[in-house]
Amino acid sequence: MKFELNRRALLAGIGASAALPLPAFAQGAGNAVVYTSNNQQAVQSITDVARTKAPNLRFNFVTGGSAVLLRRMESEAGKPQADVFWSSSANTLGAFKPLFESYRSPEAASIPATFAEPQNLWTASNVHVVVQMVNTNQLGGNPQPKTWTDLLDPRWKGKIIIADPANSSTAFTILWGVRQMLGADALRKLAVNTTVTPTAATVLRAVAQGEFTVGLTFESNAYAYVAGGQKEIKLVYAEDGTFTTPEFIVLAKGAPNGDAAKRAFDVMISREVQIALLENAFRRPSRGDIDVSKHADLPNLGSIKVFAIDEDDAAAKRDAFLAEWQAAVAAAR
Repeated sequence: MKFELNRRALLAGIGASAALPLPAFAQGAGNAVVYTSNNQQAVQSITDVARTKAPNLRFNFVTGGSAVLLRRMESEAGKPQADVFWSSSANTLGAFKPLFESYRSPEAASIPATFAEPQNLWTASNVHVVVQMVNTNQLGGNPQPKTWTDLLDPRWKGKIIIADPANSSTAFTILWGVRQMLGADALRKLAVNTTVTPTAATVLRAVAQGEFTVGLTFESNAYAYVAGGQKEIKLVYAEDGTFTTPEFIVLAKGAPNGDAAKRAFDVMISREVQIALLENAFRRPSRGDIDVSKHADLPNLGSIKVFAIDEDDAAAKRDAFLAEWQAAVAAAR
């Protein structure tokens, strides 16, 4: 089965990361302010569904890097501006628990218990798989990488790009996974070969435009370019094991729009929205009542070798790990 999207429309929505101003009507009844690290294509999937599922509810999105937005919420804690935050991994959210309100959505009944947070501080909205996004036109005679170990070879120096893990939960998940699977020496070798950019969106554009050969990112982000018609872009699921992480949505503590905030939360994890996100933004659903193969050309998760990572451990050691990575990058310069 082949699933295609209009390439111009698709790529126009990839990587939107500039923060948007809060609309003047954001604090009114029936409006919900959502801080999100997701791109325009994902945001559009929600607003399209909401027009029929919740016609009296208006979504207002403020976009940026996940850690950047969480720190913004932290600075606004005395007078919260956000109703909902969407989204990040538990390894990042764990450092910001005081900002979140416990909420068990009725829609969460269809999400497996393995994704649940004991206090319902966050709810899985989809599941990410880490990939190596490879531009085969830029291989320059080198064989396409197959493993994480391959990327430690000096031949890849200056050819790999990743976002700053202090700003991007995507990058944090990837680098933490490499550190846990291959050890500290491997992390230092990867730092030598890798260029770090402030935003995750830059990784995608840089590889798609041929500035770098390999970008370290999530499957959904990279596959958008494949679906958009760039045949030179390949997704590598590392044979030595890749990493998966649920992406979560949270209700902000003190959400200024009250019931509207909860209604927005419910809509955002509904079956209709998760199908739209899968078809339009290639996000694997967290719900158990959706057959992925009917909606997107993505490999079955069971066919991918996954290296399990401890999200709680990652959250607890976040600051120490970021310091380790920054030291590795500084030493590589």
